[in-house]
Amino acid sequence: MLLASIRTTLLNGCRRAGGGGSQHSNGAQLRQWLARRGHSTITAEAGAPSSPSAVVNVPNSATNRIVGRWLLGCSGLVVGAIVLGGVTRLTESGLSMVDWHLVREMKPPQSQAEWEAEFSKYQQFPEFKIMNHNMTLPEFKFIFYMEWGHRMWGRLVGLAYILPTVYFWRKGYFTHSMKGKVLGLCGFVFFQGLLGWYMVKSGLEEKPESHDIPRVSQYRLSAHLGSALLLYCASLWTGLTLLLPAHKLAETKRLMQLRRFAKGTGGLVFLTALSGAFVAGLDAGLVYNSFPKMGERWVPDDLLAFSPTLKNFFENPTTVQFDHRILVCHTTHMENIKSACLPNKMSSSLFLQAISSLTAITGLYLFSRRMVLPRRAKLAISLLTAMAYGQVALGISTLLLYVPTPLAATHQSGSVALLSLAIWVLAELRKVPK
Repeated sequence: MLLASIRTTLLNGCRRAGGGGSQHSNGAQLRQWLARRGHSTITAEAGAPSSPSAVVNVPNSATNRIVGRWLLGCSGLVVGAIVLGGVTRLTESGLSMVDWHLVREMKPPQSQAEWEAEFSKYQQFPEFKIMNHNMTLPEFKFIFYMEWGHRMWGRLVGLAYILPTVYFWRKGYFTHSMKGKVLGLCGFVFFQGLLGWYMVKSGLEEKPESHDIPRVSQYRLSAHLGSALLLYCASLWTGLTLLLPAHKLAETKRLMQLRRFAKGTGGLVFLTALSGAFVAGLDAGLVYNSFPKMGERWVPDDLLAFSPTLKNFFENPTTVQFDHRILVCHTTHMENIKSACLPNKMSSSLFLQAISSLTAITGLYLFSRRMVLPRRAKLAISLLTAMAYGQVALGISTLLLYVPTPLAATHQSGSVALLSLAIWVLAELRKVPK
């Protein structure tokens, strides 16, 4: 209060004392004196912005761009984890690490004695006893490093989500709704790690009643992949909505139909990718390596060999491969769906009614051509259509060549690329927020 009174008195005195030159000189002397006293921030005299519009609001468009790019980067890391996990599965490396420790396993074995101890632990489990009893230590090192790399990549994904979340939260970059979203994403990353170990445990269990090749449960594998895909979709969607401004489109009936069509197509793409986990979990890609027929028949004889019937769709390799080819039965009436699941009602007419992701994407493309859409939206739909045909070609090639690892890994990566383009289409067609 005392300094404020002195400042006001001096300023008034300077204004009464004389002209503009002396006023400017006295004002400069006053600012120097106040600076020495540690109070140099006089808004009117020092030229600091005084209007409310000059105050920086957080969050704003600039911080939204930063957060959006961060989420896109995180989604890219999740793609890397999915691809690396697929390669780990294809090389039969996922059961090489028989322990799970959050910190201790971050350092792989260093000495010969440590490697031999790790190999000795692996030899106690079914995969070595049944499949790899002739495996040498160098061969074990290869599959160990594959699984170790996958787990370390998962930890990198976790840090990429959690550390920036803490930083951006402290800086005030998140809106109230965004805080809930990023907390959900971080929690999902933690859940994904636990689910991965739960999946691996299923392949380490002794099963005296089974003489099959040791493998992880296809249910847990599908849950692990599905949760990774959900994490990826949520991160990509949130990032795109922060970076891409929504188009101001006229809310016509055809646009609403196109949105529903795009959502349904995206759901089919997601289900197709998820069904690939059942194919991988049961090695169903090695059952019928012919196309378009399965062996000599359009509908194989052992399609519904298991009882009860529903069990075939998750545990019968023939049905799982068939389901991945066709994916979803689409009928006009709900009662037809019930009858389609009964073995005595199985007929060729059911499969004539089937609709695949490729058909849905082609229909979406043709439907969109008859509408006036922004250039970005048209580009996204065109790329989605092109990728769908490329993905089908990859899948057929993988099947006919008996699932070679490089081609199978490319096919799995293609499914994520297809899903990414479907999300981009949905982001371009979304409604303008009110």
